[in-house]
Amino acid sequence: MPLLAAAARPATCAPACVTHKHASSTAAPASGPFWSRRAFFAGVPAAAAAVKQRRAAHLRLHAVASLNGANGTGNGVHGANSNGNGVVDKREHIHTHVVIVGGGPAAHTAAIYLARAELEPLLFEGWMANGLAPGGQLTTTTYVENFPGFPDPILGADLCDRFRQQSVRYGTKVFTETVNKLHLQGGPPFMLETDDKVVTCDAVVIATGAAARKLPIKGLKEYWNNGISACAVCDGSSPLFRNREVAVIGGGDVAMEEALFLARYASKVWIVHRFGYLEASKVMARRAATHPKIEFLWEHECLEALGGEDGALSGIRLRSNRTDEESVLPVNALFFAIGHAPATRFLDGQLELDSHGYILTQPDSTATSVPGVFAAGDVQDPIWRQAITSAGAGCMAGLEVERWLQNLAHDLDGPAGSAGAPPDARQLNAAWVAEQRLARVLRRSGEYDGEPFEMGSVGSMSC
Repeated sequence: MPLLAAAARPATCAPACVTHKHASSTAAPASGPFWSRRAFFAGVPAAAAAVKQRRAAHLRLHAVASLNGANGTGNGVHGANSNGNGVVDKREHIHTHVVIVGGGPAAHTAAIYLARAELEPLLFEGWMANGLAPGGQLTTTTYVENFPGFPDPILGADLCDRFRQQSVRYGTKVFTETVNKLHLQGGPPFMLETDDKVVTCDAVVIATGAAARKLPIKGLKEYWNNGISACAVCDGSSPLFRNREVAVIGGGDVAMEEALFLARYASKVWIVHRFGYLEASKVMARRAATHPKIEFLWEHECLEALGGEDGALSGIRLRSNRTDEESVLPVNALFFAIGHAPATRFLDGQLELDSHGYILTQPDSTATSVPGVFAAGDVQDPIWRQAITSAGAGCMAGLEVERWLQNLAHDLDGPAGSAGAPPDARQLNAAWVAEQRLARVLRRSGEYDGEPFEMGSVGSMSC
């Protein structure tokens, strides 16, 4: 009996035998977490139709892009077309299921989960995006001691390399390119552009992180990670700073929290603030002001980082905003606590952000204001900003992307627009889901060797 006619089989029929490449193989009962065997076969005819619609839609997209290019009005998305100014777009054009933008723990954790789900994600880790190397803020940290699984300290850059290796190991394709433009409205499919590629996809994970704000003081580059840091939790417990005097620049809650944390290890913590008052909450300000190890330098600004013969930070040059007098404060560490800047400018207002520029996500979720677009890590977390919490958010995003694509198939029978995406887009995703469901059944039976197949040419079934 042909495979696509299997949906008409009586419910009392015995498990079918699949004839594909190994005639002696027998299909084992399917007991996957998402679909039963009977539910799968009941949806095959509709899925086959969706496959045809998916292919027809892609042909239409290519035809429209080619026509626009010939007329000089196209955007060059689906081929080497004119961009409207007579310039031919020669970038590589790719369509995939899911794209991840970012290169830190959130991005790679999402990639690992999606790759193990056989979604073959593409990951754009960027090149010096937001002023940081691929891997984000973690690459600027020296030794990481609080990431589980590493009893010995590991350099932040080395930890990022291991994230990347694991992503690639399970099938993620990583591109060291920066995403310059995203087109999220009206998708899926969504579109992303780099200097060399134009990618369309059914789901997007944004994990571009956030960069700590720094003051452009003299000596910043020379002593960054050699006495200057922007994360007290990451570097404050280092033996280099224990029982030494350290300084924190800032006057908000973050600065108070950093100072209180550093007071556990340092002999004294100086809070340097340019104003004569604090922006911090009264509770946090009171805690810092009453701590015996913390002192304030009011109305002072940092001008320069000074070093000793060993190449490490030995002090900072300050200027009084009241008298303009300069002085040197001997400290062995300087921590910036003046906030972070999330890497969301390239979104061009397509997603809902909070007042500080962080992407807003739904409660207990990584879903954003656009269905099919998810955000994970520091780009949506203004509170914790830790590698381990970013990794957890990346896990959530990976699982939510997989379930979102799966649920699109079930929305085909519901009211128009119930999935929050155009009907054509839902059908395209449903076709892909149907292919994955068929592959899952064949893998369990031992009949699937991983090669691509057509919906109507996978053999026959008989009772």
